[in-house]
Amino acid sequence: MGVSAPRIRRVNGPVVEVDDLAGVSMLELVEVGDQGLPGEVIALDGDRATVQVYEYTGGLQPGGPVHASGVPLSAELGPGLLGGVFDGMLRRLDGAGDWIHVGAGLTTIAPDRCFSFEPVADLAGAEPGTLLGLVDETVALEHRVLVPPGVRGDVEWLAPAGSYTVHEPVARIGGNDVCLAHRWPVRRPRPVAARLPASAPLTTGQRALDLLFPIARGSTAAVPGGFGTGKTVLLQQIAKWCDADVIVYVGCGERGNEMADVLHELPRLEDPRTGRPLMERTVLIANTSNMPVLAREASIHTGVTVAEFFRDMGHDVVLIADSTSRWAEALREVASRTDQLPAEEGYPAGLASAIASFYERAGSVRTLGGAESSVTILGAVSPPGGDLTEPVSAHTRRFTRCTWALDRDLAYARHYPAVSWRESFSRDAEAVGAWHFLQHEPAWREQRERALTLLAEADRLESIAQLVGAGSLPDSERITLVAGHLIREGILQQSSLSENDAYCEPAKQSALLALVLRVIDRCLELSDHGVPAAAIEEIDFSPVLRARDATAPGAASEVEEIYAEIAPRLGALE
Repeated sequence: MGVSAPRIRRVNGPVVEVDDLAGVSMLELVEVGDQGLPGEVIALDGDRATVQVYEYTGGLQPGGPVHASGVPLSAELGPGLLGGVFDGMLRRLDGAGDWIHVGAGLTTIAPDRCFSFEPVADLAGAEPGTLLGLVDETVALEHRVLVPPGVRGDVEWLAPAGSYTVHEPVARIGGNDVCLAHRWPVRRPRPVAARLPASAPLTTGQRALDLLFPIARGSTAAVPGGFGTGKTVLLQQIAKWCDADVIVYVGCGERGNEMADVLHELPRLEDPRTGRPLMERTVLIANTSNMPVLAREASIHTGVTVAEFFRDMGHDVVLIADSTSRWAEALREVASRTDQLPAEEGYPAGLASAIASFYERAGSVRTLGGAESSVTILGAVSPPGGDLTEPVSAHTRRFTRCTWALDRDLAYARHYPAVSWRESFSRDAEAVGAWHFLQHEPAWREQRERALTLLAEADRLESIAQLVGAGSLPDSERITLVAGHLIREGILQQSSLSENDAYCEPAKQSALLALVLRVIDRCLELSDHGVPAAAIEEIDFSPVLRARDATAPGAASEVEEIYAEIAPRLGALE
């Protein structure tokens, strides 16, 4: 009696039950129906399997064929990723035409595209991570061809310099052919030699982040904020200006018009390093809210796998996920269709574990090839109604090192970036402060702590002043209110539309903060000498507030001229 072929038993949206699918493993990739729709095994019960399908399942019917592939969902990694637009399974979207048909066999890297390969010389033996050669892909980044994980032995043959497709062997090591591209399971972290403590800061060029809530290379940050608070604008600014080598931008479940804006704007952005398009060192993964929900769930893992691929070359990578709330909603939908017991607000009980497993793939590492590199993960969170106590926001804040909370009131007041100094925090501040101390900037930590203290005290006093009036406060407290205003308007506010102020280099950031604190100290000194607070409040501080836009990006020395302009006005009160 023959073995029954696997057949579809039931179709429930993107979830398909299959009978007689024996011998498959969890998370194995299968092809469903006559069109061969890709799916992933998410539950097993004897010979019956539950499969989540990554395509639109309209037209599938009971009795349809199912074929197991024997491998998990994997991404093709190699030259040709930079500058590309892909879906959640890393299938290329740019150049695919106006419409993508269901079941279309879209590829990641065109099989007929050739790349110029330059081998290294005198290579006898090889281990995972050994450099085999270089590929001239873009002028913005050096693409290094490495021995993939799991391959080691004597180098039996190395291809001469020339042009090769990604599927042509360029080396034979220990009996294994090595090509320019290889596949890697997206849910399995790529191996490293060692994890290193994160200490060096990732410079974003945004003063509110770099000065008050810094993030280290290889760390993690959450960007929670309600609709209209500027999450996408802030993340695009970070993508453009941060000092990472590679940007992986995952548009996960965003509205189609918002993703269209990203697809329109990113290719138009100029890379400040090279003057060429920023897309030359960017990988864009697009999975909008009208795309298959389970491809959205996979897009996060696909994006971090691509980031780890470039990390293994020795590059510093920033992964931007916008938005992880939509990814969590995909998890919730899968859980409801597979009859899992719901937890908080209908999310699956494993939500916290899923969020933790994603963010723990960030890190500063020593690669298998001996280089030091990092993956930094920035995840936007879109809490319904701006409620930061909802499950996705609460769990994300538990597992990330930094939180850059965006405030609706600041956003509506045209204060950009609308980063709340009340809700935001950074667990990397101590390590970054030690790094600045070693870089001969001992005042960085003290200035940051003082600025945060003044902001907190000014917020407290403003709530009192709204009840009793600012004139009823002691002079010293009225000066604190002036200090809070100077820090908010002169330091934290930044114009993303200004060519001069869109990016602020670290030296200028420190100089501007030192200027503001110096003016505040002078005001407190005048108050201690009996100068009325009302007289100090009437001083025109506009030169201090304009300093952020009046000084050139790299001319921190001009700040001293600003103080020379304001000093006579302060001295006239003595």
